[in-house]
Amino acid sequence: MTGIDSKSEQILRELVRDGRISNLELADRVGLSPSACLRRVQDLERRGVIKGYRAVLDRTAMGAGFVAYIGVGLSNHTKASQEAFERAIARAPEVRECHNITGTIEYLLRIECADLPDYKRFHTDHLGALPQVATITSYVVMGSPKDERA
Repeated sequence: MTGIDSKSEQILRELVRDGRISNLELADRVGLSPSACLRRVQDLERRGVIKGYRAVLDRTAMGAGFVAYIGVGLSNHTKASQEAFERAIARAPEVRECHNITGTIEYLLRIECADLPDYKRFHTDHLGALPQVATITSYVVMGSPKDERA
């Protein structure tokens, strides 16, 4: 990380692990005084290194335990086609992530649905109905032994 010393890296690691940690506990864990620790955190926030704090949700507990990654190839590679696809995807609550990628396809989506029938509905009625979509390849997640998304 450019312009970030080892002490700030320690702070960032602790905040990624627990974004609700108190400044007092954080300072203790990284070996700084509370005031010095707070100044560093505020500086990291001001510089945009820390973009925000989030709650990590258990999607299974919320009824969305089916997760899949979908590779999407577009039929037309124009800017207008990409923008239309991205607008449609932005409106789909099942799509938790959308990445424009390089390679043989244009997009990689992360989908969360209640179950396989719910996913089939999204796949057929929403994604498959978009005129820009030429190919859809689904990868169903069976488990996530490492997931560091916050």
